[in-house]
Amino acid sequence: MLKSALPESFLKTQSNRLIREDALFPFFEKIKANQGPVRVVHLGDSHVRGHVFPVAVRRELEAVWGSDAVEETKITYKTSALAKETGAPGLVYHAIGINGAKYEDFDTEKGLKQVSDLKPDMIILSFGTNEAHGRNYTESWHETEMDALVQSLRRRCPEAVILLTTPPGSYWSHRVKTVSAGRSRYVTRRVPNEHTKRVVATQLSYADRWQLPVWDLYGIVGGSLFACRNWNNAGLQRPDKIHYTPEGYKLQGRLLAEAILNAYQRYERSL
Repeated sequence: MLKSALPESFLKTQSNRLIREDALFPFFEKIKANQGPVRVVHLGDSHVRGHVFPVAVRRELEAVWGSDAVEETKITYKTSALAKETGAPGLVYHAIGINGAKYEDFDTEKGLKQVSDLKPDMIILSFGTNEAHGRNYTESWHETEMDALVQSLRRRCPEAVILLTTPPGSYWSHRVKTVSAGRSRYVTRRVPNEHTKRVVATQLSYADRWQLPVWDLYGIVGGSLFACRNWNNAGLQRPDKIHYTPEGYKLQGRLLAEAILNAYQRYERSL
């Protein structure tokens, strides 16, 4: 097993392991066979759109599985994060993110065609932050929009394994009136977004019902009590307390890759 990338300073962490990792075994079989390109398409919101998080996953996986299947290209915020294939066997890792996106934003003809045209063997869905910031959030609405995208992807990409990831955690911003020395002013205070644990619970429940694999980042890094606090205390969140620093996103990428690679090692031992 790979040594955990979880910082020692993080409190109340859980084992960095995929839930229902055996659902990825068909994908791992293609990787092991090494008979052609094996493609991952990573969809998500601004955490994916910034490219740092998915590119970190890609680089970690390429370091183990090889990078001959793609051309080496520089990826920045201003470029695409779609890989350029060489035709050689190996891993091809594409990322497509939209700022402010929810599941429903990819459940369009244009979005579904873009994914299906890439011929994915695995689709990673990284959503939840924007759902959690909806003031009128309900579990039933969230499950409906999540199911609509998952079922659309299953119809368009029937050979692809779908992996869900939970959001990392974020804060609400509140304007609060304070009075000092007889003068009042408004200050911004931030508290952990209590909707996030509801979002995560809905994702986990849905994945259990459909037997989908899940990477529960929120639970792994401390859950409702410590996820936000761990990221914030480590200086890995941006000032808005919703997005992350480059180092924060790189760490998330290393953790996701670590969970996938450890699952692959367990798959190999099962043969």
